[in-house]
Amino acid sequence: MICRENFIVKDFLAISAAAVVGANLRYLFNRLALRGFGPAFPYGTLFINIIGSFIVGFFVIWTTQRALLDPRWRLMVAVGFCGSFTTFSSYAFETMACFEQGQWGLMLVNILTNNILCLGAALTGIALARVL
Repeated sequence: MICRENFIVKDFLAISAAAVVGANLRYLFNRLALRGFGPAFPYGTLFINIIGSFIVGFFVIWTTQRALLDPRWRLMVAVGFCGSFTTFSSYAFETMACFEQGQWGLMLVNILTNNILCLGAALTGIALARVL
């Protein structure tokens, strides 16, 4: 008899392995964006959130409508990798830092770009997954 606990342990291990990769890539992307664009705007967080939104949109639709994969892959990519790769908490903190510093324009740009571009990236990923 196969024990359900074995599946749960395997799910946790899969999510954890993908989360390690996502968190380290987030750190790397943030460092590269900071070096390339400077600290005036949180470009790293913006780029990461756009990329992560695209990946989730594409992968979830692709694996549910186009390619039949083990459901553990969705856990790895959507929960593990994207969960640790995307940076909503960083986005929220950076937005509030702009607010506290009186940088209203920068705060508004950060809110609009993250929301509009990330929603657009998710929609693009969904649409691409449906045509491939």
